[in-house]
Amino acid sequence: MAITRPGHSAVPSPSARTSTLPRYLAFAYLLLVIYASLHPFSGWRDLGLSPFAFLDAPWPRYWTTFDLSVNALAYLPLGFFLALTLARIPGRLSPAFATTLLAALISLCIECLQTWLPSRVPSNLDLACNTLGACIGALLTLRHGELFFSRITILQRRFLAPVPHAELALVMLGLWLLTQLSPETLLFGAGDLRHLLGLTPAVAYAAPSFFVIETLIIVSNTIAIGLIARTLLADRGSPHMVLAIFFTLALTIRTLAAAVLVSPQDALVWLTPGAGLGLLIGAVVLALTLLLPSSPRLALAGLALMAGTVLVNLAPPNPYSTIALLTWRQGHFLNFNGLTRLVASIWPFLALPYLTVLGRRL
Repeated sequence: MAITRPGHSAVPSPSARTSTLPRYLAFAYLLLVIYASLHPFSGWRDLGLSPFAFLDAPWPRYWTTFDLSVNALAYLPLGFFLALTLARIPGRLSPAFATTLLAALISLCIECLQTWLPSRVPSNLDLACNTLGACIGALLTLRHGELFFSRITILQRRFLAPVPHAELALVMLGLWLLTQLSPETLLFGAGDLRHLLGLTPAVAYAAPSFFVIETLIIVSNTIAIGLIARTLLADRGSPHMVLAIFFTLALTIRTLAAAVLVSPQDALVWLTPGAGLGLLIGAVVLALTLLLPSSPRLALAGLALMAGTVLVNLAPPNPYSTIALLTWRQGHFLNFNGLTRLVASIWPFLALPYLTVLGRRL
């Protein structure tokens, strides 16, 4: 928050700079940018060109205002979060200047790497737009940075429990919401490593077995995600209401993603009999487990998370997922598809170590 003295401008209080959330957001967003820029990470080849050759290239023949805007906007949040992370650098403009240089270096490295990717074309115009976007994001912190810090601090004190690295857990829950944008995966299903390792499903598809496994996956993950979120919430307020809003948001994201990325007719195709039953059972069991003390809740969250991950890797292939993936690849969301699938695959393996560390400290 800010302290105002007579005749002086608002001065940020120490508590306004205690949040580490911008640091986690900057790191997470940087990873997303790198992945989206270099996906699919295959077909690397050497054409004998210098990775810096694109810097002297003439103005691109084909370009649109939309492409330039997207390149700039993609780096704007990165610039904003990086500038907040570097806010302790002395000088009013120093954090913005350092952020712009760092973002330009990141973009330069990515463009150089794209030289060896057949599906990518390095561009000095992209480099300029990315740098401009990061600069704009960094400059926004001059006016809105302290407001962001103070609002984050107020929200943390009001809604979050004083648990270690709560900001990191918030980012992880945000990434879990991101996985709901993938209409090809099972509802709430995460941790499927088969497409990364080239493995085939262990169970052949059959309607009865798919129904049972889908139901158990949703029950397990509803319990795990709900208990993780509950651990972060302060006892005051309405934790149950916050959890209900959180899961409603997840289902809304899932519905909108299916409608936009596949077709409006498939908006609610995720609501299968197994999904409906899984949500019902998961909600009832979650409501009961919320009555447990914090330590048993964490242990149960870890067990449910592991159970859901094992079941996802045993699940038979979903015919709708295959159709959805083929339909999605006909559009312009191939990179986004790979990003959401990767996050969905590794998410449980990021959450489980956090639960282990948190359980030892509570």
